[in-house]
Amino acid sequence: MTQTMIEAADIRMALGEGAGRIDALKGINLSLAGGELTLLMGPSGSGKTTLLSVLGCMLSPTSGSVNIRGRSTTGLDAEQLAQVRRENVGFVFQSYHLFPTLTAAENVRLALDVRADHSPAARAKADKALATVGLAHKANAFPRALSGGEQQRVAVARAIVGDPSVVLADEPTAALDRENGQAVMMVLAEIAKDPSRAMFIVTHDPRIMPFADRILRIEDGRIVSDEPGSTNVRALRPLKYAS
Repeated sequence: MTQTMIEAADIRMALGEGAGRIDALKGINLSLAGGELTLLMGPSGSGKTTLLSVLGCMLSPTSGSVNIRGRSTTGLDAEQLAQVRRENVGFVFQSYHLFPTLTAAENVRLALDVRADHSPAARAKADKALATVGLAHKANAFPRALSGGEQQRVAVARAIVGDPSVVLADEPTAALDRENGQAVMMVLAEIAKDPSRAMFIVTHDPRIMPFADRILRIEDGRIVSDEPGSTNVRALRPLKYAS
């Protein structure tokens, strides 16, 4: 039986005030289960990134509720929301956000530093996360020595090193060519098999649809379809990495 990792109920989000007010989200209901890779697709301005930000506790909705692993975020202040993010959410973005003066391993360990995990085990956790994304051999490499796909895989390792319940990815393949994009998606799809973690990806990229267990479409702040995806790619293709 799958476990619900995150649940949103009647999420509404208004941006701006007065004549400039925009209703970015209009009553979103959504639950994400462990072991599931969900894509959210829709045109620009449809509310994709706003919804991602609400689910990731970076924005508080105007109304409605978000529950992560059964914990409601309603009424939490900024510091409490930050704690929920640190403990439960990993983020992957289109831009890799790696520090150029830090090695791949050091960039991954940053996610543990913000959790105040400076234990000797932190290095082993970072090494394990890099191995998961196929980059154990690049632990001491600086970002400038890595390809775009490798930099994104370091960012994925940083997102999962703290064992989050939910991984939220915003256009993770948009800046990559086909080969590197496919390699990153193979990594994300493999990680998404973990029943203790939900994977939620916002994308415009139709090339990654075959990796999805579930495909949601959003228009004008509303979920307009919720369909099963195909897991054929995940089942049949070996995990390969682009250099």
